[in-house]
Amino acid sequence: MATDIEIARSIEIRPITEIAQRLGVPQNDLELYGKYKAKISTKPNPNPQSKLILVTAINPTAAGEGKTTVSIGLADALNHKEDVACLALREPSLGPVFGIKGGATGGGYSQIVPMEDINLHFTGDFHAITSANNLLCAMIDNSIFQGNPLGIDPNNVVFNRTMDVNDRALRGILVSHNVKDATPRAEKFNITAACEVMAILTLAEDIVDLKRRLGNILVAYTFDGQPVYARQLHAEEAMAILLKDALKANLVQTLAGTPAIVHCGPFANIAHGCNSVIATRLAMTFKPYVVTEAGFGADLGAEKFLDVKCRLANLKPNVVVVVATVRALKLNGGADKANLATEDLVALQNGMCNLERHVSNIVNVYKLPCVVAVNRFTSDTDREIDMVVQAMAKMGVDAVPCDVWGKGGLGALELAEVVKSKCQQDNSTFTFAYDDNDTVEQKITKIATKIYGAKDVVFAEKARQSLKNLSCLDISKLPVVVAKTQYSFSDDAKLLGAPKDFTVTIRDVEYRGGAGFLVAIAGSMLLMPGLPKKPNAVGMTISQDEIIDGLY
Repeated sequence: MATDIEIARSIEIRPITEIAQRLGVPQNDLELYGKYKAKISTKPNPNPQSKLILVTAINPTAAGEGKTTVSIGLADALNHKEDVACLALREPSLGPVFGIKGGATGGGYSQIVPMEDINLHFTGDFHAITSANNLLCAMIDNSIFQGNPLGIDPNNVVFNRTMDVNDRALRGILVSHNVKDATPRAEKFNITAACEVMAILTLAEDIVDLKRRLGNILVAYTFDGQPVYARQLHAEEAMAILLKDALKANLVQTLAGTPAIVHCGPFANIAHGCNSVIATRLAMTFKPYVVTEAGFGADLGAEKFLDVKCRLANLKPNVVVVVATVRALKLNGGADKANLATEDLVALQNGMCNLERHVSNIVNVYKLPCVVAVNRFTSDTDREIDMVVQAMAKMGVDAVPCDVWGKGGLGALELAEVVKSKCQQDNSTFTFAYDDNDTVEQKITKIATKIYGAKDVVFAEKARQSLKNLSCLDISKLPVVVAKTQYSFSDDAKLLGAPKDFTVTIRDVEYRGGAGFLVAIAGSMLLMPGLPKKPNAVGMTISQDEIIDGLY
């Protein structure tokens, strides 16, 4: 069987100028980054008639779900006979690429390309975000060093440095150690995908809004407990200069030539998990159907897309596609990972509860039309596929098998037709999981009970102290991003399926004034991932053939 890289290199990709013309981007609004990548400077003006399709999934497992692959295949299928669709996806982080999850460009015949470029440095957006973030950190410590005119308490600096790698050693460090006349203090790094500057760029509407948000970053407290913001350090202009090009969305393509706007990449387990507002609105400006995705399972990415991004950007999806695989459902049902290729209707039935809860949340909590995409593997039997289809039929939801890895868009033609049909439904009943006027505790509790299925939420002493400290700020109307394990509805990664009667523990609550939300950290989640025992970085090579072919 051919690898993703071999498949991608076997297909001749089109010049990005041709893709831009297909999308409808004016030539003067296209900034080229070589032959196959570009940035778009067009100001978004979304067509009110454009249909927004959100692709999400069940909780991820080691068996694989293929959410991005299905998103790409679905967009290709919508474009099978006419140019009506555009993708709006996130940029990959180097952390997962060299860690355990791998890249985020799809697979098989449903890929965005050039794959290697997108998964690595792409157009430099992540580097710009990292630089802007760390410039602010340098200005904080410099202010303390230069007489501390703002009265910053070195032990109460709340803005952290960032790096786009998985490095657990950076979860706790000491800065200014043995530096003459400097004040040593404890510090930590977050991964770039979870930093506030990433969230700000993702949610900013334009350069003016970007500077406003950057200035609103809470960086520290004074010795008498007063908040200090980035604007008091006069940092926002310099940060915006570093981010001016990163603010522009990136244009690439699928193997089939479907335009793909790929921009920003916050994680969904420790950040808000959506591509940029600018990218989504641009796609809706140019095409009548826009396929976008939210990271990890629907309890994380879709919840944040709906409760945070849609709330802040005034967006409303027309339909939600929940991706599931027979293999993953069997794993949720207790099957042995080594035997997932063997038919196991008992394990499949036992694991169906995971899919059912996600679908129920979309239909009954958010009140949106829903379609299930059963991403088919060659080992899946007809009886297993039929069991998923019948289980969804009992809930009044269409479940459509697809093979986008092996067939590209041709493997999702039926899915595309069902999705187009659902898009015609009135989704004016779209509701959020919580209200703006709820207290912070109520918002977190509603997410945990209504979306996760928890019986209760416990706030640790540190979380309660943080909420008390934040009482001097206007946080009453802010939405909440929960940082939680992606592997379970609960905050315990080992509780698969659809656990009940569990308690979610909120360890801390952090303020993201520039982004415009709060982060509630659940369980043992950390904002800087670590590498696994055998990371993807081990064994990566550049072959002699690739050197000879001029690919590197």
